[in-house]
Amino acid sequence: MDYTTNYLSQLSTSVMDNKSKADINILANGESSNLENIKKTAEDFEAVFITQMLQHMFDGVETNELFGGGHAEDTMKVMLFDEYGKTISAAGGLGIAEHVQRELLALQEV
Repeated sequence: MDYTTNYLSQLSTSVMDNKSKADINILANGESSNLENIKKTAEDFEAVFITQMLQHMFDGVETNELFGGGHAEDTMKVMLFDEYGKTISAAGGLGIAEHVQRELLALQEV
């Protein structure tokens, strides 16, 4: 459980550093699209989390050299897992986006 909490903390810091700072600035300015920006940011965070989970899940799967392998397949897998993460998150995901959205709204109130 401690590993999971630490991983989520690192992941949330990374996503906040890259994407959400701009959204928090938008929230401070009071634009009308705040809820849309918050929802998009929360879904993006969940997509990144799901992508990371999928990549770690498949780390131990060996590739049959006869039918694949190499740098091109590694690159393709990264893009594939990224799209899987986006698709799963857009379809409802794991429920993480709702919690992130709630926290971002709480940050706005402060």
